[in-house]
Amino acid sequence: MNPTLPDRIAFLGGYLPRLCGIATFTHDLCEAVAAAAPAATCYTGAVNDRLDAYHYPPRVRFELDEKDLDSYRRAADFLNFDNADVLCVQHEFGIYGGSAGSHLLALLKEVRMPVVTTLHTVLREPNAAQRKVMEELVRRSDRLVVMAHKGAEILRETYGVPDAKVDLIPHGIPDIPFIDSSFYKAQLGVEGRMVLLTFGLLGPGKGIEAVIEALPEIVKRHPNVVYLILGATHPHLVARDGESYRLGLERLAEARGVKEHVIFYNRFVSLEDLKEFIGATDIYLTPYLNEAQITSGTLAYVFGAGKAVVSTPYWHAQELLADGRGILVPFRNPQAIADGVCTYLDDPALLQRTREKAYQVGREMIWPAVSQRYLESFQRAGADRKAAPRKAFAGWTLASRPYDLPPVRLNHIVRMSDATGIFQHAMFNVPNFHEGYCTDDNARALILCIQLEELGGRPPEELLNRQATSYLAFLAAALNQETHRFRNFMSHGRQWLEEAGSEDSHARALWALGTCAGRSSNEGHRRLSVLLFERGLPVVVESFTSPRAWAFTLLGLHEFLGRFPGHPQILAACTLLTEKLVVLWQACATDEWPWFEPIASYDNARLCQALLLSGQRMPHPEALDIGLKSLRWLASLQKTQAGHFRPIGSNGFCERDGARADFDQQPVEAQAMVSACLEAFRATQDPAWSKEAKRAFEWFLGRNDLGQALYDSSSGGCSDGLHHDRVSENQGAESTLAFHLSLAEMNLAEHLIAHPLSFN
Repeated sequence: MNPTLPDRIAFLGGYLPRLCGIATFTHDLCEAVAAAAPAATCYTGAVNDRLDAYHYPPRVRFELDEKDLDSYRRAADFLNFDNADVLCVQHEFGIYGGSAGSHLLALLKEVRMPVVTTLHTVLREPNAAQRKVMEELVRRSDRLVVMAHKGAEILRETYGVPDAKVDLIPHGIPDIPFIDSSFYKAQLGVEGRMVLLTFGLLGPGKGIEAVIEALPEIVKRHPNVVYLILGATHPHLVARDGESYRLGLERLAEARGVKEHVIFYNRFVSLEDLKEFIGATDIYLTPYLNEAQITSGTLAYVFGAGKAVVSTPYWHAQELLADGRGILVPFRNPQAIADGVCTYLDDPALLQRTREKAYQVGREMIWPAVSQRYLESFQRAGADRKAAPRKAFAGWTLASRPYDLPPVRLNHIVRMSDATGIFQHAMFNVPNFHEGYCTDDNARALILCIQLEELGGRPPEELLNRQATSYLAFLAAALNQETHRFRNFMSHGRQWLEEAGSEDSHARALWALGTCAGRSSNEGHRRLSVLLFERGLPVVVESFTSPRAWAFTLLGLHEFLGRFPGHPQILAACTLLTEKLVVLWQACATDEWPWFEPIASYDNARLCQALLLSGQRMPHPEALDIGLKSLRWLASLQKTQAGHFRPIGSNGFCERDGARADFDQQPVEAQAMVSACLEAFRATQDPAWSKEAKRAFEWFLGRNDLGQALYDSSSGGCSDGLHHDRVSENQGAESTLAFHLSLAEMNLAEHLIAHPLSFN
């Protein structure tokens, strides 16, 4: 074996029998490289998209759960211990957990071998989360593989990636012989007919409706045409909507009078079966709806087999079908599709010439040729690595390993909840029915569900969705439809105890609704949240005087703007409330007392956090400066000489020119400090802020005045406060949610930002 080739080659991606294009690609690439380098050990890590794992072949040496963050770290440990020489990652945003697939970064931060990443999607206009993930992916990869020139161009222009780091390798295809289609037509029972084919996992983005709409015109000119739609409906679509999409296509074919010319074959076919279907094809159709598709495996397969193609002009098709190697038609244009198909059917000589051109180019795309290109990329990755890879344990000091966070344990939150919502208080770890429910806590609980959904893993998605539904339903019931004010307190008998709650509780409801509208994956939840948010917002702008209500509302506004960035009403409210906090600061703050009011009372860090967000996103430089100054002062005020966090106590708070209360210390103060400090880190990238976040979080775990943990890992509950001589024995909703929200934010922060947090 060539000594410069790697001995142990690991691949990461989906893997057969999982039904998706990435799984097929990972399988085929691994097998092709193993055949090209028989002395090397080639194996795969498979990403699972369901809890009941697949029955994988021996090539799969380890598995990870798409939504389980810890499984990515375990996978990194496996690769390090196994001394893999190179890791080849198949990247698609949707196959990894976390926002924009950010969970993958947890693995890439810890592996110690060169990384070659194949980019199956390269976005020219990414959203903020996608850009951060891509930038970190670029930084953590030694080589990047793209399958089209357009991909290299976007990497260069959008992400600043030098061409020298990029390898252009076409999508691999099986080596299918160039023979007349009639041989396979007889086997499939379509002899004597002209076969049009579209294949792949079925879903709305494929544009198949346009082909069915074009069929009447095609059939009128060529009555012997049959359109074969090959492939199973995408499993995720089936799980959500059943087969309604496929049934809709069938009804459309019947309505257009072409049902005798359409065949649906609802199966994910094997490679051998696929070769027969491709062999029987005369014209392949890819009527995709989105230009920004950099790679199409199905197009590569059929083109490389020497078939004529009529396609919409998405990026991969533009390159592959250039110079007369196919026909491009406009998006969503049935007449153009009909004209393109008939151009070939009317001129058999043109059809044959096109086939020959495609087949000639396709010889560079067969897997033996592609695997050699990948081996060359692996060699370059090893040469580009300036320092030798570290041994598995060499860097495993506390300073370099991720900060170990407790596992998520929602037992107590579920125990505290029923179909109505979450109870306010507990007697020890038992819900106190007598005290009923409140909007404040149901708002907090809804935010937690959304954050945990983004983290993925455990608890199961079904549990989070069920709990979120209850908490959102509570908020919907809390809104008085006549006054548009949220009520706060409800009895155990489901009777509201007031006509309107406090300004703060109203604003917390808006904060939760803005978060749900901006970040939930549940469309029904998002739509209801938008409706409630827009109804409850005007009263805040018009009449509220509480600074914390302004701050809570601002937090919700910024969450809302994450999905609806140009909403004029929301932008105007954001500007107004930001100015209110700035004016409040200007009227009160001095060098000795850099604060918004003459007293620092409760949920203090939320005022800072709201201005930090406005300062970054509006942008508003003065708001950002005030947010940092006030938070820096608050952090110094709440830090002891011993170095632990000591929140301002609720038994008197802290007045200007007066003594501060050290007790009773409340969990919401630690939670607010965690959130604000993490936001300050995102704004400045100053690691001092991540240390402050850790300091506040460790207050829950026993790094406090009494050296006693408030979080009970056995129950999943959190004590209601720290007194001067003891920890509260009750585990109410506010305190328990404060801990779990802090834990979720610490987990999210480590993997959503572009660079890892420094907690040491």
